[in-house]
Amino acid sequence: MRRIVVVGASAAGLAAAETLRRDGFDGRITLLGDEPHSPYDRPPLSKQLLASQWEPDRLTLRSPGDLSALGLDLRLGVSATGLDRHARTVRLSDGAHVPYDGLIVATGVRPRRLRGQGAHVLRTLDDALALRSRLGPGRRLVVVGAGFLGAESAAVARGLGCQVTLLEPAPVPLAHALGEPVGRVLSQAHLEHGVDLRTGVTVTAVTDGGVRLADGELVRADEVLVAIGSVPNTEWLEGSGLTLSDGLVCDEYSAAAPDVYAAGDVARWHNPLFGVSMRVEHRANAAEQGMAAARNLLHPQAGRPFAPVPYFWSDQYDMKIQAYGHLRGHDAIAIVDGDVGERRFVAAYRAGDRLTGALSVGMPPKTVRRWRQAIAAGARWHDMAGDARIPVLP
Repeated sequence: MRRIVVVGASAAGLAAAETLRRDGFDGRITLLGDEPHSPYDRPPLSKQLLASQWEPDRLTLRSPGDLSALGLDLRLGVSATGLDRHARTVRLSDGAHVPYDGLIVATGVRPRRLRGQGAHVLRTLDDALALRSRLGPGRRLVVVGAGFLGAESAAVARGLGCQVTLLEPAPVPLAHALGEPVGRVLSQAHLEHGVDLRTGVTVTAVTDGGVRLADGELVRADEVLVAIGSVPNTEWLEGSGLTLSDGLVCDEYSAAAPDVYAAGDVARWHNPLFGVSMRVEHRANAAEQGMAAARNLLHPQAGRPFAPVPYFWSDQYDMKIQAYGHLRGHDAIAIVDGDVGERRFVAAYRAGDRLTGALSVGMPPKTVRRWRQAIAAGARWHDMAGDARIPVLP
């Protein structure tokens, strides 16, 4: 193996390229990125960058010197448009064909959009800068979607003095991911900060003056941010023979086929720690899976299953939210530390008889780390949260 192509120059792709070099690969590494920018960090886009606390240069993941030291064939501003596994080539938007012996797919996701023109999305550096330039005191912002991206952006906009309307089709924001009790706690924070939070509403289109709801109401706004989820960037893999189903489907080693691996937001892999297939759109997972995919590509005979405890965090107002594990599909939640009323607590999540997740709001990081260790060890629920004094929420 002398030629490895990494498609995607964000956190996962960069981690893969660095791991290849660190593990002794001295062949050609082609790193492809569809944006013109050097690899940068995405989580601050909806936090520090949008709030004008940071400028773009602070998001850069590696200095020009560090990138140069990797000896990469770095091609920015070009995207992959096709894959020929028989010829082992990646076709690019500029007409080039790049040969490979090994391939790592890290093409990430793109935002879902609504019918109509003029709405912002928030995925790239340019997206964030465009939205930032339109926010300020008295500006009216409608955010469609109260997931983490929408909630973080709403919080930042309120801090900038905007009038914010947050629209969500579910009865309780984030209930599908975190459970209704936690979703209600986070919702209350937005209400207390003056956000006009409307749940159970469906937006059908973006208009010149705002957004149109399913009942015909026009919710007026100066700017609209659509944050209704994402779509994995797998279209370029169609016809390649790889399995595509809400991402590039991989095994527990992050392998999609011999010599083809995937990492980051685009990868749907079998996580043996939880025994389920998952696709995780969080920064920590992108870097960890990029490293794992690179090592397993280089050393398939000694490959190790990628079995992480997923981690994510969110900043909203004065709340620091951290979570470990697989929270979706839980059967119950227990408050195991702190006080929900004060928005300082740790919640543990149960699926069957097993501890599968833990989430903290407003608590020091160390308070949730032992729960992460227990999840990684496959701890049983009763051993960790079986005390009858702990309130269990449905």
